[in-house]
Amino acid sequence: METAKQKNIKQLAVTIVVLLALNFVGGFIFKRLDLTKDKRYTLSDTSLELVESVREPLYIDVFLEGEFPGEFQRLQDETRQLLQEYEAINPDVKFNFFNPIDKAESSAETKRELIYTIFKMDNPNLPEKTQAEVKKSIEGITDIDKAIFDTFTGSGMKPAGVSVNDRGKQSETLIFPWAIATYKGKTVKIPLLKNVRGANTAEKVQGSVQHLEYAFADAFDKLIREKQKKIVVLQGNGEMPGLYMGSLIKQLRESYHIGPFTLDSVAKDPMKTLKHLQEYDLAIIAKPTQAFTEEEKQVLDQYIVNGGKTLWMLDAVQVEMDSLYNETGVTPALPRDLNLNDMLFKYGIRITPDIIKDEMATPLKLATGAQGSAAQYQQYIWRFAPFAYPDSINQNPIVKNLGGVKFEFASPIDTLKNGIKKNVLLASSRYSKKVGTPLAVRLDMVAEETRPADYTGQGFLPMAVLLEGNFRSMYENRLLPFKDPAYKVTGKPGKMIVISDGDVAKNQFDKNGEPLELGYDKWTEEFYENKDFMLNCVNYLLDDNGLINIRTKEVELPMLNTQKVYDNYLYAELVTVGLPLLVLALFGVLFTWLRKRAYSSPT
Repeated sequence: METAKQKNIKQLAVTIVVLLALNFVGGFIFKRLDLTKDKRYTLSDTSLELVESVREPLYIDVFLEGEFPGEFQRLQDETRQLLQEYEAINPDVKFNFFNPIDKAESSAETKRELIYTIFKMDNPNLPEKTQAEVKKSIEGITDIDKAIFDTFTGSGMKPAGVSVNDRGKQSETLIFPWAIATYKGKTVKIPLLKNVRGANTAEKVQGSVQHLEYAFADAFDKLIREKQKKIVVLQGNGEMPGLYMGSLIKQLRESYHIGPFTLDSVAKDPMKTLKHLQEYDLAIIAKPTQAFTEEEKQVLDQYIVNGGKTLWMLDAVQVEMDSLYNETGVTPALPRDLNLNDMLFKYGIRITPDIIKDEMATPLKLATGAQGSAAQYQQYIWRFAPFAYPDSINQNPIVKNLGGVKFEFASPIDTLKNGIKKNVLLASSRYSKKVGTPLAVRLDMVAEETRPADYTGQGFLPMAVLLEGNFRSMYENRLLPFKDPAYKVTGKPGKMIVISDGDVAKNQFDKNGEPLELGYDKWTEEFYENKDFMLNCVNYLLDDNGLINIRTKEVELPMLNTQKVYDNYLYAELVTVGLPLLVLALFGVLFTWLRKRAYSSPT
């Protein structure tokens, strides 16, 4: 019969064998469990596909390193945990955190290498001789910390100011909430912090964490996948010059083939023009100012009927913000006839030649008081620049989780019943109305007093509409402007997005004439989400829904109420520090008493 000692030895041996077996099997079976309510650590199929397709080392340098306040600490932690997920799936994904402006964090040599990497990222097509000269000049830099700061800001990776509050003592520090990823010699930058107008730090971090997986997936997509889809920016009818869309075009060029295409050749050979246009997957028509001919419309019509995607940014009213800055502060707003009304009507919409006036609008900065260098600048709400938020019930991936978009002199869009599916992506606020033209627009309108009653029965005027379905030709039962043996009344299913503002994709310029990021207003220093909106539109039209679906992921972060902590600082210290020590002391006393009682000799 087994003794108790033999049974214990046997149980210990079985336990060791089981643990060794589990450890051996665990080396071949990998599984991570996501027990969070919002499944924030469960990667989308698109992310998994991208990460698994990495075949060589993909290096990620994250500049979000250091001691931060609670909100930014969460952003740092969430970024690290996401990258750990990537690394666990594919060991070729390697990442490193460091602070480039901390003198003790990295060596001068490391910073020089970083400067050169960012330079090559911004100038990928320079000849090798020029690159060698630049590298040599970087080696001669003496003030490396200033150089790396200038390199980051010059590349568009601007720092963020962080307020550190230590028991009421405020201090300011700068962080760079950015990362760069390098794969096969190609480098892209990754924004980690989203700028949201009017949001506090906690709200910015909340939105940024929701955006993290998309930010990295978008970067991986640019590095790994070969460009396939082709985009054309139409010219020939007084459209917006490419430089004014430089920010958007630069962003699109990282994922798609993109180039200009003029309709001037339609007059000579419309069939050849149509054939060339049909080689592209998407046509962007941005702010035309000259009327389209019937031949040009037939080319566009047959492109659409045969499944071509289109993104329209149209001004139904001729008025420019720059024209207001004159001695009188007045400019006329006149209807603009682009000869597109019948075409759009056939597809199911109509843009009226009115201007939307909205109480929920973006600010305008104007000089007040003295003139010249002594002038004071003040912000006013400019009601002709609606600030549009997507409807909370609209689950379309183009606008889900999207922030506010800035419009300027937008017009209302009427939707018509014709069998085409329509989705209003963005509309004006409840307190908005349409103002007829002709109209004299004056800068002093910023001082107008308005009441809610002024907007009774109006509001929610569409400014961006998505149309999907089998479009029917506008020339159905009509004479064709030119003979087309392949003419079709209806064809493949298609998509188009119509935006009633030609300037929604227009960027501003810095002092050197370089395009600023789309959505940034240098006069008020406000950020709007025009770039994200336009990128979502393009991705959706080109059926790149995987990336859009990642963008719409929702993550809930429970944030610490710092004000409540400050108000109850002593109580919080007692509960978090004193109480555990007290419990430990009581446990020690009780353990000592029980030990003495058990082992004390009887009297």
